[in-house]
Amino acid sequence: MARVRLRPVREADLTALEENQSRDADPWNWFNHTPAEALHRRFATDGMLSEEVGTLAVETLDGMLAGSVGWFTVQHGPSLACQALNIGISLLPAHRGRGYGSAALRALAEYLFATTLVERIEAETDVENITAQRALERADFTREGVLRHTQFHAGRWRDGVIYSLLRAEVSLDQF
Repeated sequence: MARVRLRPVREADLTALEENQSRDADPWNWFNHTPAEALHRRFATDGMLSEEVGTLAVETLDGMLAGSVGWFTVQHGPSLACQALNIGISLLPAHRGRGYGSAALRALAEYLFATTLVERIEAETDVENITAQRALERADFTREGVLRHTQFHAGRWRDGVIYSLLRAEVSLDQF
C-alpha cells in the first residue's frame, strides 16, 4: 500500500482543493456548485476541523499535496453512544491510481480511532464507483450492502454502497 501522511489543511492548499471541487476534476464528489471562496471561509472559521466535521490534507511522502480526506458525524440511535463517523476522500487528478486513496482512508480511520471514542467508521460511495470500492476494500473496510436512492447526483437518484470498519478491527499500536 502506498504511503501518505495526513496533516491539517494549510492556507496554501486551499486553491488546489477548491479547484478539485468541480464536475470535471472529481465527478464522483461533485454534487453542485459551491460559492467562490467557500473553502477559504471555512478555513478562516475553524481551520477545517471541528467536533462534528473535519478535513485533513493528504500528502505524499515527498511533501506534495495529493488531496483531502474528511469526516462527519452520523447518528444511528437516540444517544451519543450511537454515533459513527462517515469518511470520504477526494484526490487531485495527478495522484489518482497510485494507491494513495486506500492508504489515506486507512490512515484516517486509524487516526479517528486513536483520537475519538467512536466505535464505527463508515464510508459510502456510488454503486458505479468501482475505484472507490476497491480502495475501501484495500483499506480493510467491510462492504455491508447497498443503500437504495441515497444520493441525488448528476441529475438522478443513485444507489450507494456502504462500508464500515470497527474499532476492534484496527491495531492502534502506532499511536
